[in-house]
Amino acid sequence: MTTSAKPRLAVATEPVEQALYEIRRKIYPRAMTGRFAVWRWFFVWATQLVFYGLPWLTWNGRQAVLFDLASRKFYIFGLVFWPQDVIYLTVLLIISAYSLFLFTAVAGRLWCGYACPQTVYTEIFMWIERAIEGERLKRMKLDQSPLSARKVGLKAAKHGVWIAVALWTGFTFVGYFTPIGTLGAEAWSFSLGPWETFWVLFYGFATYGNAGFMREQVCKYMCPYARFQGVMFDQDTLVITYDGDRGEPRGARARGADYKVQGLGDCVDCDICVQVCPTGIDIRDGLQYECIGCAACIDGCNQVMGKMGYPKGLIRYSTENALKKHYTAAQTLKRVFRPRVLVYTAILWSIIIVAGLTLYQRVPVKVDVIRDRITTAADADQDKVENVYRLQIMNTSEKPRRFLVTVGGLEGIEIEGESHPIEVGPASSRMVPLRVEASRRGARKGANAIVFTVQTSGDEEAITVTEKASFIVQ
Repeated sequence: MTTSAKPRLAVATEPVEQALYEIRRKIYPRAMTGRFAVWRWFFVWATQLVFYGLPWLTWNGRQAVLFDLASRKFYIFGLVFWPQDVIYLTVLLIISAYSLFLFTAVAGRLWCGYACPQTVYTEIFMWIERAIEGERLKRMKLDQSPLSARKVGLKAAKHGVWIAVALWTGFTFVGYFTPIGTLGAEAWSFSLGPWETFWVLFYGFATYGNAGFMREQVCKYMCPYARFQGVMFDQDTLVITYDGDRGEPRGARARGADYKVQGLGDCVDCDICVQVCPTGIDIRDGLQYECIGCAACIDGCNQVMGKMGYPKGLIRYSTENALKKHYTAAQTLKRVFRPRVLVYTAILWSIIIVAGLTLYQRVPVKVDVIRDRITTAADADQDKVENVYRLQIMNTSEKPRRFLVTVGGLEGIEIEGESHPIEVGPASSRMVPLRVEASRRGARKGANAIVFTVQTSGDEEAITVTEKASFIVQ
């Protein structure tokens, strides 16, 4: 008995290559004018005037804003912060986080679109690129053209200006940690220290690379905010949206033509919204995590709608609920300020007010008491016991002060020797050794609670600070 073999299907043996990552397509954003473009440039100017200008301001004969890591002091105008003031940094981070939650819940990625350093410096670098190489089509044509003296000259000029801006940015950044006048003198004489040189070059290289080359890649792949922003959005968050009910079906048409008869929507399919987008997305495909909320597509679309004689707002700030249920502008805004937003606002302002009051009432004197553990409790005589302490007095104000120190808490306790005022210079500290004696009759064996009192002497502002310590009796 024989069986006939069934024919086998031919199997392709050619290997198929599958890319794990999308190959980057260079984006040539088109320049656009409009209301939101004005706002973007307002924030570019505002943020950069603050960043580049603050280090050059002076206050009380010193740099107004200086984070002096070597001396462990942060100067912010009339305030001097010490390591013990780390609570204020914590509060600042909490305020920043809640502000981000609030702004995102209200209107999406406002921070990304207008004030994020990546957005700001990319806008500056693209402006330089346009000024040297020309607008979008000219830049595309230049990149596609063969190598020539003109092409090399334009590219060299562009990168030269980019590098100059990046190095100045790095120099300014380091100027917040090293007095910028000293830093400038050292740079002029080519005598910068190794750390200053490293950070100027490192920050400059980061600016040059991120704003000149990586651009939208930072927003799409490196920034974590792009990934977790979705949990802060809801259907009543204002985001940049395309009105599909009004715009579809899209299609080209002559100006003044009755496009309704042709069965077309308001979208003329000109792709301006794609051409002006710095991340290269098509907002007509719906909300995407790559959208940084810069609103360039709104400006571009509004210009086209104006030329065609159509109502503006085909692409606009709106919410998912507003588009689905066709809310009016008043109804949309009413739902934007919902309970979630009000709770965020209340918490944020509560933290700001409490932090402001705490900072306003901040005492410009700090005291630390450390009992000398090397020198144990000793008998001064038969009736008295002596302990040795190190008293650190920190004057956080910028004027010299004199202090008197007293001690209490036990019968007959006193500081050995004559008490003289202790002078502490402006924004400085002083460590003072003290010998304290107490009567055995009023103390018990072991640790006894005592209190040091530090008072200003001969000062217009009367300040009293107390600090607890332990007095050991063996």
